[in-house]
Amino acid sequence: MAVTARERHKSAYRNSIYVQGNTAARRQVERGRIYAVPAEREVPVRKSAHNVRRNRERALYMNVGYVLFLVGAMIAAAIILTGYLRLQSDITNSIKHISQMESRLNELKLENDENYSRITSSINLEEVKRVAIQELGMRYAEEGQIITFDGEGSDYVRQAGELPD
Repeated sequence: MAVTARERHKSAYRNSIYVQGNTAARRQVERGRIYAVPAEREVPVRKSAHNVRRNRERALYMNVGYVLFLVGAMIAAAIILTGYLRLQSDITNSIKHISQMESRLNELKLENDENYSRITSSINLEEVKRVAIQELGMRYAEEGQIITFDGEGSDYVRQAGELPD
């Protein structure tokens, strides 16, 4: 079997390594194959103007006044945050206390309504009438005994003397 020039060219093409740029690449062998590793490019360091360098140095430098300002700002922020958290805690505790008081109020209203119902259901009006008439000597009002007073806009009436019999 004769190897043609075309087949040799294909074989040479498959095994060749292309290098881009003006420097030769380092080679790396991995699993029996040779790979080209691109060369590290060095970026030229540009010289900056004197003013730019001075401004960068000033930006990196922190003087005592600036540090004290930052410390003061941090202390003020801490005090404000602590006060805020304390207020939040007070509000939460107040809401809990109000909720407990409302619960107690509802319990007392329910107890009061139950006692009122028990008392009104236990009162026998006929017995009250009997005791008032027979034991205490009370009687129904007769014609002419009921006197009507004009309050003249006040909420109560003062008795200045005895009422006629």
